[in-house]
Amino acid sequence: MRPDDRHILHIDMNCFYAAVECLHRPEIRGRPVAVGGHEELRHGIVLAKNLLAKHAGVKTGEALWEARRKCPELVVVPPNYRLYQECSRRARMIYYDYSPCVEPFGLDEAWVDVSGSLHLFGMDADLVCREVSERVKAELGLTVSVGHSWNKVFAKFGSDYRKPDAITHVTRENYRTVVWSAPVQELLYVGPATRRKLHAVGIETIGQLAETDASVMRSLLGKVGEVLRVFARGEDASKVKEFDAAANDVGHVIKSIGNGLTAPHDLVCATDVKALVYLLAESVAQRLRECSLRATVVAVHVRDAGLSSYSRQAALDTATCLTAEIARAAFGLIARAEPLDGTRRLRSLGVRAAGLVRSDAPVQLDVFGDAAHRLDLECLEGAIDALRARFGNRCVRRATAISDEAMAGFDIKADNVIHPVGLFNP
Repeated sequence: MRPDDRHILHIDMNCFYAAVECLHRPEIRGRPVAVGGHEELRHGIVLAKNLLAKHAGVKTGEALWEARRKCPELVVVPPNYRLYQECSRRARMIYYDYSPCVEPFGLDEAWVDVSGSLHLFGMDADLVCREVSERVKAELGLTVSVGHSWNKVFAKFGSDYRKPDAITHVTRENYRTVVWSAPVQELLYVGPATRRKLHAVGIETIGQLAETDASVMRSLLGKVGEVLRVFARGEDASKVKEFDAAANDVGHVIKSIGNGLTAPHDLVCATDVKALVYLLAESVAQRLRECSLRATVVAVHVRDAGLSSYSRQAALDTATCLTAEIARAAFGLIARAEPLDGTRRLRSLGVRAAGLVRSDAPVQLDVFGDAAHRLDLECLEGAIDALRARFGNRCVRRATAISDEAMAGFDIKADNVIHPVGLFNP
């Protein structure tokens, strides 16, 4: 199918986290609501807000105390990611009724390619958009904004163009008026840093970006500049990936698995750091095993009390999915970079597994190692995974990870924020 013939929808669930909370908490409906982190654990930022809070000036990402100053009547509720995941799954089940090509972009967004099924609706894309919107509202009690275009980037622009509960068609007849007149930061993947670089050379709108010579964009932003120019011109030909709904919509290639957390108190010694590292490594290793993967590289991200940060990584001698091996490697990276003697305070840590290989890939055995013992440990951790799947992640915990009382009750894996899958992933 030619790109000109495609009909792609981008569906964005409006104020998703806050809308789900209002749906399941009737007592807070009609009030300004924000989903926020735990202030006592130093996670006190606005994760999402409803329209009433937005109209009061509350912004996503700002501190809760700032939000309350703008909106004293603000109701703040803690996040419930499992509930959001279930609502997201149910929404995608509706989308699958219209096409097998449903590509999630985070919990609240998805692209849907209806090119192959549009003939069932008289080739009326607006009818499909309205039907999807009405079904989500009737079956889930939530609203969506839908963008429709011949490419993914303009479809996403359309879903952002009017909110809430709106439908926008970006066509070859109107895109110069609708898209090109918009500020350049409205284009997918143009963030604050990129916007500043474009502003410095006089590029303020998407249309100006589209009409800038490719060589100029390349010299300004490198390869990304050429990609953004393609996006702005409506020439994006990337396909909507066909995911497997039975596999929990994770058909994309996983390049790394990581988790990070701001600690409830500053980390000043080896015991503090080790407790959080093991909690994070447990989550990362568990996800590796769920995906039948092993890591050959471990990386850490460290942020100190002054909010300065850095990253370190190291290759492993043997690919692994064992918590202890990932944790030891991560802790070693931090210990080599930090005194851990109380003179320097750390605020947050991240642990990431990269260089992933399939768990059934051939492994070069160490003649002087104990391969049988490592295999026994993998079986043990697999048995613990089964217990956690049945009784929850807190049913079996490591003594190292619970040595810090402030972090002992954390379930980092269950409470992990789900991030969008990048458009550039294969």
